[in-house]
Amino acid sequence: MPPRITPLTDPEPTPSSRRLAWLASGTDGAPVGSVFLRLFTKEGQEHLAELELAVHPAERRQGVGSALLDAALSAARDEGRRSLVTQAETGSPGDLFLAARGFRRVLALTYTRLALADVDPAGISEIAERPHPGYELTHWEGTVPPELARTFADSRRAMDDMPMEGTDYGTVVWDVDRVISAAETVAKRGELLHTVAVMDRSDGSIVGFSELVAPGDGRGDAQHYGTGVLPEHRGHGLGLWMKAESIRLARRRYPELGGLLTDTADSNAPMRGINDALGYLPTHSAVEYQLDL
Repeated sequence: MPPRITPLTDPEPTPSSRRLAWLASGTDGAPVGSVFLRLFTKEGQEHLAELELAVHPAERRQGVGSALLDAALSAARDEGRRSLVTQAETGSPGDLFLAARGFRRVLALTYTRLALADVDPAGISEIAERPHPGYELTHWEGTVPPELARTFADSRRAMDDMPMEGTDYGTVVWDVDRVISAAETVAKRGELLHTVAVMDRSDGSIVGFSELVAPGDGRGDAQHYGTGVLPEHRGHGLGLWMKAESIRLARRRYPELGGLLTDTADSNAPMRGINDALGYLPTHSAVEYQLDL
């Protein structure tokens, strides 16, 4: 018998998206899979939906994944979405499933980790302390200080040309409200957001940033979020400078932290070079898939 698909309600929309959800259950009522559909709502991404589908290993190849996907696809079309994106680890059952269901590969990603126990403190400090004429580093924890909020929001366009290959991801439009909301969302999860930024000494504007989110208890692994430099300020080693300072601050702030995680598009050669220079090592690879609706 086909699985029973039950729509669920996600009670907590974010300022930039909302989620729909479905649960698949067997004849005995036991859950066998689920799917979440994130509908982006901010300007520049109203065309986009993001899929997260999971099926219990023992229940695969019995139509559960297809039934869940059909429910999500129907809803995405009803919502007027143009593109549906999702991700799967390379070579995993999800990778094979998505390819068989008509999704196309649009982006290859490599995930890496820096084991903090293996970091050479002197080497990292040497990079972080190199002079960069005309620039200076600053950092903060949590929400951006009010006096930097506008210039920090403006600096977010550094991510606009991040290599996305064929992904129809749209343009994320940042303003002060969105910057503050993003930091508050991290805090509500019980995690800690740390930002290192580069300022142009000539006018005090932020021209680059690197974000790191650490677990609330300071243990386990922290996750790098965005790292970007405005196009007109590239070529001065600012990305490496910021990320080295972020590593140094993480080691000081969280002595029990195990490592730092990041993911980078294979086509993003500059960022891959930065990660390699700092000692990040690959853990696995993934594929970003897209279905044109």
